[in-house]
Amino acid sequence: MSLSRWRDSGAHFTFHNYSIFYQAHGQGDVALLLLHDFPTGSWDFEPMWPALIAGFEQVLAPDLLGLGFSDKPAGHRYSLGEQTDLCVALLRERGVTRVHLLAHGYGVSIAQELLARMQQADGAQLPQVQSCVFLNGGLFPELHRLSPIQKLLRSPLGSLLVRFGGERRFNRSFCAVFGAQTQPGPIELHDYWTLMCRQNGRRVLRRLLAYVAERRRHRERWVGAMQSTTVPLLLICGQADPVAGDETAARFAQVLPAAERVLLEGIGHYPQLEAPDRVIRAFFDFHRRHSGLTWPRR
Repeated sequence: MSLSRWRDSGAHFTFHNYSIFYQAHGQGDVALLLLHDFPTGSWDFEPMWPALIAGFEQVLAPDLLGLGFSDKPAGHRYSLGEQTDLCVALLRERGVTRVHLLAHGYGVSIAQELLARMQQADGAQLPQVQSCVFLNGGLFPELHRLSPIQKLLRSPLGSLLVRFGGERRFNRSFCAVFGAQTQPGPIELHDYWTLMCRQNGRRVLRRLLAYVAERRRHRERWVGAMQSTTVPLLLICGQADPVAGDETAARFAQVLPAAERVLLEGIGHYPQLEAPDRVIRAFFDFHRRHSGLTWPRR
């Protein structure tokens, strides 16, 4: 599905007076929620979309506030807590009471926050998480390495990059987190640049990066939520990821010995783009064992 078709076939709902884009398929009180990375959007999951909608009665993929086709308010104080509120609002809008999570990058922190909220005294008021699959992301902030574009944005030159940084610089930074043999092509790169620039989106990137400090601040709460949950957990990890690869996978096994891991050799930070068939296989093998989900129809 092209980026324009992804946009045209999606829907919007209102959250805090902002228009939030989401892609949806199906109906029902059980859903799979897809949580995307920074600085991209829900379109990251497009290579897996046909398999996912064949396996679940409802699949939801929102563009988080400030990203993708959602509104990108300038001057806004972005936070992972608010992004989690947004996801809960979407689930309630769609009548979801039980949710499976597939989270990548920026989205893994939202998944962790959902697990933490569910364990609170009022957690029964929320849609109940049934399973959680993580793709590469900063589950342990002490191990997370900033990507080239994040380093530039956080540097004193960040404001200049926002104003004057061009597509070529973005392409170099984006490609740096992919595996050597799984690089995005020129059409995909241009589409991601277009998506990021929509609604002058570059101007909010530095504000969105507040999530790096937020991860450190909530580290014990979020790692503790993973350790204490009874929800089945899986990490599918591209080992060639310079941001959250082998070290993250090793720490995941150490901190969560009962959880499952699948390691993808030669794959970088975007396994759903670089090796979608391998991710789909690992994802549905996990769900077959834990939720009785059958392999998707082809």
